[in-house]
Amino acid sequence: MSYHDRPWLARYDRGQPADIRPEFDSALEMFAASVAAAPHTPVVHYFDGTLTAGELDGLSDAFAVALLDGGMRPGDRVGLYLQNVPQFLIALLGTWKAGGIAVSINPMNKERELSLLLRDSGASVLVCLEGLYESVASKVLADTEVRLTVTTSELEYQSRDDPRVFGGVQRLACEGAQDMAELLARFRGRRPPPVRFGPDDVAVLTYTSGTTGPPKGAMNTHRNVVFNAQTYRDWIGLGPEDVILGVAPLFHITGLIGHAALALLLPAPLVLTYRFEPEVVLAAVREHRATFTVGAITVFIALLNTPGGTAADLATLTRIYSGGAPIPPSTTRAFEDHFGQYIHNIYGLTETTSPSHGVPLGARAPVDETSGALSVGVPVYNTVVRIVDDDGRELPPGEIGELVTEGPQVVPGYWGKPEETAAALPGGALHTGDVGYMDADGWFYLVDRKKDQINAGGYKIWPREVEDVLYEHDAVREAAVVGVPDPYRGETVKAFVSLRPGRQVQADELVEFCKRRMAAYKYPRQVEILDELPKTVTGKLLRRALRTRGA
Repeated sequence: MSYHDRPWLARYDRGQPADIRPEFDSALEMFAASVAAAPHTPVVHYFDGTLTAGELDGLSDAFAVALLDGGMRPGDRVGLYLQNVPQFLIALLGTWKAGGIAVSINPMNKERELSLLLRDSGASVLVCLEGLYESVASKVLADTEVRLTVTTSELEYQSRDDPRVFGGVQRLACEGAQDMAELLARFRGRRPPPVRFGPDDVAVLTYTSGTTGPPKGAMNTHRNVVFNAQTYRDWIGLGPEDVILGVAPLFHITGLIGHAALALLLPAPLVLTYRFEPEVVLAAVREHRATFTVGAITVFIALLNTPGGTAADLATLTRIYSGGAPIPPSTTRAFEDHFGQYIHNIYGLTETTSPSHGVPLGARAPVDETSGALSVGVPVYNTVVRIVDDDGRELPPGEIGELVTEGPQVVPGYWGKPEETAAALPGGALHTGDVGYMDADGWFYLVDRKKDQINAGGYKIWPREVEDVLYEHDAVREAAVVGVPDPYRGETVKAFVSLRPGRQVQADELVEFCKRRMAAYKYPRQVEILDELPKTVTGKLLRRALRTRGA
């Protein structure tokens, strides 16, 4: 069987095509079509504030004129150092309308990290929240190429000022920066000169997490963005009547495509809540009757553990997808038992511009009986994924190797890094660094990242397998497993867990729980119970931080 025969096509929902064609040459053209077709359709709900497609078009026009007036040139990079606020969409579209490339920046980044990304991208403009300017950006801008800084407040575009997310937030005067609201007022009603991007032009630089070195800017092209926005729409069957719940950070590839680009394509409202606070999110689902979301599994674990959360809260949220980290089967069962909604797996990387795999909406992900792994789905439209060994040879179904992905969503490379591009994308095929296998029916399963494998006395252990067992214990809320130095075995298995509210369990009880369920070389010899496990802003558990703690 050849992977190019795409055996997984038999798993697609009835009527789904094997391939789709991008309907637009650029994300800007995609949005222009939505404005022309439905200018009065809401595209943002932000607490009690709403922006329509037409209003967003006008605001982003004004912002593009402001950027050009400030000296920005076509091809310049614009850093977006923002939380989930409407200004992200204004700045993203405004950057494109001015002929630029957006650079999405994690709002949790501190001085060193922000400086690195600004210098690596060569950004000439930075758009950031007032608080981030005062605490971080103002201290590093002198050493970058940034010539224009625009600040804005999370309090704009709403009047509710919910204390659960805005407690203590005040407007700040930012010396040396331009205020976005003032710029928009000054240039209101003006339109920038027309810009035409081709499919291969870079739309966004989205930085990888840098787990194997300094962060690299994946060059997500306009083709990448349009193709995977349409993939979300068609795979899940979304339309203008839907409402998107924005739980993924917009700077992250999931939020950028599965929230922002999707809302601009449909067009349909994107519900933003500034930052993730479970009670606020549940209230937003009820208020705006959200129907679809995609986010990290830690989001749904948090909702599951929110006091007072009931099935009625998520009654309208009938299409839920989760990616970014492996999903324990026990978590999907617990979530469905509590809220009545099934969490579909979806999988992709920054370099695949969000999804490369997904569980069809009408299906449930199978669980491999041997490993207990929940399938991440099947390759989406136009996509071929192979499993290869260390020598690049294709492996048959059932054998474990590296996932290698080809398709229209795969980036052409990393910004300014030809050697890294050649290593990760030989011939345009992405060597993901993720290890897994395909079964005989075309379902794919992830085992772990290559670098996370634990070698204990010559025995190879994948953290995922141990974590899945820990999640079966009814007191465990979150679990992360790492290898730590051991004088006898070289490495040994250590687990970090947090507990469900009101539950108590001793570390040795968890060791014994795993020992009864796993081979002797796999179970954790050490368990440490923490109040919270460290995570990235996207919800991924930070094994790196735990390795340092456990060493």
